[in-house]
Amino acid sequence: MTCTLLPFTSSSLHFPTRKITQNWIPTHACPSSRIRMCGVSTGPKKISGPKRTRKKSSLSSSSEAEDLVRLLMRNFTDKHPLVNTLNKYVKFVRTEHCFLLFEELGKSDEWLQCLEVFRWMQKQKWYIADNGVYSKLISVMGKKGQTRMAMWLFSEMRNSGCRPDTSVYNALITAHLHSRDKSKALAKALGYFEKMKGMERCKPNIVTYNILLRAFAQARNVDQVNALFKDLDESIVTPDIFTFNGVMDAYGKIGMIRDMELVLSRMKSKQIKPDIITFNLLIDAYGRKQEFDKMEQVFKSLLRSKEKPTLPTFNSMITNYGKARLREKADLVFQKMIEMGYKPSFITYESLIMMYGYCDCVSRAREIFDQLAESEKEKKVSTLNAMLDVYCMNSLPMEADMLFESARRTRMFPVDSSTYKLLYKAYAKADMKELIQKLLVYMDKDGIIPNKRFFLDALGALGSSSASEKSTSRKDSDTKKLPLQSHS
Repeated sequence: MTCTLLPFTSSSLHFPTRKITQNWIPTHACPSSRIRMCGVSTGPKKISGPKRTRKKSSLSSSSEAEDLVRLLMRNFTDKHPLVNTLNKYVKFVRTEHCFLLFEELGKSDEWLQCLEVFRWMQKQKWYIADNGVYSKLISVMGKKGQTRMAMWLFSEMRNSGCRPDTSVYNALITAHLHSRDKSKALAKALGYFEKMKGMERCKPNIVTYNILLRAFAQARNVDQVNALFKDLDESIVTPDIFTFNGVMDAYGKIGMIRDMELVLSRMKSKQIKPDIITFNLLIDAYGRKQEFDKMEQVFKSLLRSKEKPTLPTFNSMITNYGKARLREKADLVFQKMIEMGYKPSFITYESLIMMYGYCDCVSRAREIFDQLAESEKEKKVSTLNAMLDVYCMNSLPMEADMLFESARRTRMFPVDSSTYKLLYKAYAKADMKELIQKLLVYMDKDGIIPNKRFFLDALGALGSSSASEKSTSRKDSDTKKLPLQSHS
């Protein structure tokens, strides 16, 4: 496929250009050098100028609030209920602290504790029923798939005398969209959307449109996306860069490249210029579909624009070149990143580990892993999982087992349920019953309690493996039965 199908070229972006002295991908391969361990940075090195002197002021109210919330979370255990800790610090805790607590508890899957905090709030003299509190709680419940609880909070809000507004309905729509029955959720969301149009305080805003557009794009419902865009054009609401980025990202991730390009054209017609998020999602989408000519063209356009690449730009390219087994190009992207003054993050190194795994360069992947292990950087479970995944995808379960044993024994890298799930699926697929039994013993010792999904995924992997083996065996048997044919 040629690059001419891309809805924009480097010249049509109309960005002020700067001279690029070197092609981003040389025509010849550079010698592979040992990867240097660097600190984390999100951008190129800046030339240091005169340092600005700043007054050493006391901690801002936001940082003080965060410190108090961290203190509350540290003192919260099964033996010491969160309400007891809140009572201990009752003189200091206010609404802003509870908001932060809702976020932290939501992240740690302690959504029930959010309700405990809410009930505690309602008993305080300073508490005033507020849409913002309900909106935040509805959002947290939605993310955890607790749609019924979100609906209960919505009723509770109205019973407390609060009148719903747009933000509350946006939270409620988002909560429904997190439910498992997507078709039912989308119908509910559209119902709320139409209801909002008839209420003065709850008119849909750009956030409402952005939520719905992305959801229907993810559901591959192109007609509804177009209908929402038409509705948006006829309303007083103005689309923003988030509108188009959200829809393009959704289409790109499910491989609907043509529809993604049409949305990009629509964005250009609105005179909205691409930002770094736009460039990154286009690079990732084209990379996933292995349309590398287009991916490279977008990268060149990015270099000529006012925007600057970020680490996710390079990480995506390295990963997608790796999946296509284009090791040389992936290596050159990494070299280009270093030349431009960027310092790899742990995600960059994990991308390199996976890339070498896809390219059957297991020893090179292990070399990078060992460098990370020997460095003073914080050790991530995702890094260990990446190396284990490389061993498993290259049919080396015993090597994966030895690395896992070592990591668990030395505690150099953390191990959690994601590690066990990865290995369980790999061992099941390879029909390594002894390794599975050993893994289950370790899971029991480490207090890892697998849920239903854990075993369903593993059984699915085992089932597909068995089906593949039967299919291969059947083909071999059928081949033996075929009469010999002459080749003219």
